[in-house]
Amino acid sequence: MMDITQVRKDFPLLSTQVHGKDLIYFDNAASTPKCLPVIERLDRHYRYETANIHRGVHFLSEQGTAFYEETRKEIQKFIHAKHDHEVLFTKGTTESINLVAQSFGSKFFKAGDQILLSTMEHHSNIVPWQMIAERTGAQVIEIPIDDQGDILLSEYEKLLNPKVKMVSVVHISNALGTINPIKKMIELAHQVGAKFLVDGAQSIAHIAVDVQDLDCDFFAFSAHKIFGPTGIGVLYGKEEILNQMPPYQGGGDMIDQVSFEKTTYNTLPHKFEAGTPAIAEGIAFIECFRYVNKLGLKAIEGREAELLSYATKKMKALPGLRIIGEAKKKSAVISFVLEGAHPHDLGLLLDRQGIAIRTGHHCTQPLMKRFGVTATARASFCFYNTENEIDLFIEALKKAQELL
Repeated sequence: MMDITQVRKDFPLLSTQVHGKDLIYFDNAASTPKCLPVIERLDRHYRYETANIHRGVHFLSEQGTAFYEETRKEIQKFIHAKHDHEVLFTKGTTESINLVAQSFGSKFFKAGDQILLSTMEHHSNIVPWQMIAERTGAQVIEIPIDDQGDILLSEYEKLLNPKVKMVSVVHISNALGTINPIKKMIELAHQVGAKFLVDGAQSIAHIAVDVQDLDCDFFAFSAHKIFGPTGIGVLYGKEEILNQMPPYQGGGDMIDQVSFEKTTYNTLPHKFEAGTPAIAEGIAFIECFRYVNKLGLKAIEGREAELLSYATKKMKALPGLRIIGEAKKKSAVISFVLEGAHPHDLGLLLDRQGIAIRTGHHCTQPLMKRFGVTATARASFCFYNTENEIDLFIEALKKAQELL
């Protein structure tokens, strides 16, 4: 059993007061609080270890390089990649997807090719594909979902054909909480020769990820979704595919030899890591995986399932409240609309009670259109949240409904 009281002490943000109230943080899908080991590791680096990495021969540079590359190896183990050089550091999920769209797409897409994306995708998994489609003449095609927020697998299968070069689908929807049948979708895509990118921003901290078992070609996620720093993330890619792709950016560290006649490029992973990286963030990133491993993903998943069940039952009992997205398999995310209350007004009233939720279209405007709304309120839970916090949230919703 997880000791929630003790776990909450690992997250200083949770002791914050907002408008004179104890903070109730239900915005975990947007970004997670930072755990103490990450905060302390960042502090240590900036105080005592600052140096650039990969180039220097002095002690601090070599030490920093070793720490930074240790994080890469830890991520390899955490996601079960075959090689550590298949783990590329980026600024986050968005840059990871842009890297694949621009690098893979510029080389392999041509007029008439197809890119399949689901209705529930985040804008960062739509717009990069539209941009490369415009450049290459490829076509972006939507995979539909049903009224519960599940992908229509039968329709997906109908869309698959030899013209499909890429399928890019979110593992867990940030707006609905839907856990997609990614493994089956990857298997079907590979049958027609398509590559598959998984947007793992919402799954990395909540369910076990094994990229070899999934057999995905690419997997993207961000540190700030797994209790870590902002400004750093990961793109996993299969070695043989990454080796075929041209560099995404030019500059230092991604080169082998430079002359004005011709430049040759470095080997993986450095070919895709131009310039000075987010060194402190990369070094501290390792603490996220150590922390999650200490708690155990099974324990995390079980605890969050309890919170989801408890909150769903309480919210369904509220008159005028409609939950958007009730997929067969869900993560601890509940998007909803409340009769007579605009989501933004609701968010502001809850904030006065010390409750942080997210309101708006959640960077999923096509999804909002699918459900006939312009915006929703969203409560997203994590293992450190409590049933008492949910009770206070329900009472705050009742008060807001009365006021509005």
